[in-house]
Amino acid sequence: MFGHGELRLALLELLADEPRHGYELIKAIEELTGGAYAPSPGAVYPTLQLLADEGMIEERGDDSPRKAFVATEAGRAELAGKAEEVEALFERLSAHGEREHRGRSPHLWRAMGNLANVLKHRARAGKLDQETIDSIVDMIDDMAKRIERL
Repeated sequence: MFGHGELRLALLELLADEPRHGYELIKAIEELTGGAYAPSPGAVYPTLQLLADEGMIEERGDDSPRKAFVATEAGRAELAGKAEEVEALFERLSAHGEREHRGRSPHLWRAMGNLANVLKHRARAGKLDQETIDSIVDMIDDMAKRIERL
């Protein structure tokens, strides 16, 4: 999902928007990608530590049990210098999310599951002789051809 250094930039940009802790950053990226991708804590937390070591982010001082981070002036300056790269990265992540969202239809998955269940129940009940199986196969093949032409 991310090229070299892109997770670092994405996290920095998200922290420039508002203070967040690691879990919130993981969820923000998951939302951007339409639920298709969520970076692992094993990728996010070391990257946060790297950003902190570089002086790009700092801990937000509050009484929360979770460490929230915010972009520093140095981090904001880096983002300003890489504005086009950051914009392209977020456009790509958002486009991925839109593609994922377009391909999902609860009605389609319900209908396919319904077909599978009907076939399974007919088979278990012993109601599928060879002639019936041939007819079902023909119907499914015909429907596949009709869908392909849409």
